[in-house]
Amino acid sequence: MQPESPRRPIRPRRVAALAAVTVLTLGVSTSAGTGHLMAPSTTAGPAGLARSTALAPCMLRGGHDVQMTEGVPTPVGYSRSTGTVHALTLMIDFSDAPGRGSAMDRFHEFFPQTQDWFRKASYGRLDYRPETPVRGWLRMPKSFKEYGIERGAPFDPGYRQLVQDIVAAADPEVDFRSYDLLNVLVTPNAGPSALDTVLSVTFAGNPDAPVADGVPIANASFVYSRQDDGSGSYAKTGYRVLPHENGHTFGLPDLYTQEGGGAVGHWDIMSEDWGVNNDLLGWHKWKLGWLEGSQVSCASSPGTAEYRLTPLHRTGGAKLILVPVDSRTSYALELRAPGGNDEAVCRPGILIYRVDAAVDTGHGPVKVYDSHRGSGGCTRSPNVETELSDAPFTTGETFKDPRHGVTVRVLGEVGGGDYRVRVTRGS
Repeated sequence: MQPESPRRPIRPRRVAALAAVTVLTLGVSTSAGTGHLMAPSTTAGPAGLARSTALAPCMLRGGHDVQMTEGVPTPVGYSRSTGTVHALTLMIDFSDAPGRGSAMDRFHEFFPQTQDWFRKASYGRLDYRPETPVRGWLRMPKSFKEYGIERGAPFDPGYRQLVQDIVAAADPEVDFRSYDLLNVLVTPNAGPSALDTVLSVTFAGNPDAPVADGVPIANASFVYSRQDDGSGSYAKTGYRVLPHENGHTFGLPDLYTQEGGGAVGHWDIMSEDWGVNNDLLGWHKWKLGWLEGSQVSCASSPGTAEYRLTPLHRTGGAKLILVPVDSRTSYALELRAPGGNDEAVCRPGILIYRVDAAVDTGHGPVKVYDSHRGSGGCTRSPNVETELSDAPFTTGETFKDPRHGVTVRVLGEVGGGDYRVRVTRGS
């Protein structure tokens, strides 16, 4: 659907919708479970790193009452996040919202851009393959209105019935055992415009999902109205809602809160997926298994140490310094600079943030520290949390946490775009 005004900004509408979206996510869509379209026998991400003595103090543990944790490794039940991932992608419409144009036109709103995004973000470790064995619109047997899908709708009964109907319609042409996750691209004229409410949602790790060909449809993302602010950028940026939703199928929580993206800003697609391109935090790349243990340092011992970091978007080199506070909380340091998916970075430098594995999705499990609070930021890109756009610390700047005896000083650039930092922690 077209926006009410061709220049109407998206982000205020996005923020207004977040409270209900968070409730939906917490209810079912991001709860851990045992499913997959093909249930894995291993956890996602850096499972083997737990055996590393050097990194063990930085393996944050999630609380038992946290539905989607920032802890590592990611619990079982989510889709694999390395190697070849087969993403079954189906386009659906309804009698009261018939698909307009070709279903494959809808498919190409997201591909190959989503594949390219994951290839860059994962340094080639994720081979994401969208597969669409049904190339036309799958007409659902009920009208969109009859499913009762609205902002904040739980899995039961509407989404359960919808999944069952999708399976019934697609089953003659689809072997569900062949796929790792499900993407449902809904005709954009079903439901309200994304300017008015955000319906796109993921039900991940859901062990109670309907079964098809003997496997539960446990990791499924639904994308509705186009995230189009009328600025003419949709063709380039509109796909980004899908890698955000697929991030949930890999076990990543929402980093925005009911107040919007003010905790993390545009530094992770799980915080802001509207507007110009952005990447994932280094913590998430490690959690997903896209970083080697040798690329991560764990500053857990008292004393002072210096480290060299390479830009996060670049393949190879040291990427992440972790400074654990306790078994569930750690500071993280990484170097963000323009390149790859990070095309909108307007102030390169060391991004410092806190990860709390005891805080649930949508409640602020990650907090970015702003090196220039109250500055108004440095970006003019639309639909970006402006205040945090200049958050990175640069040469000569210092971050301090007196309570935990942690000091980080950025020593400066050392050639090739790399930076050196000094970390000091008390006993």
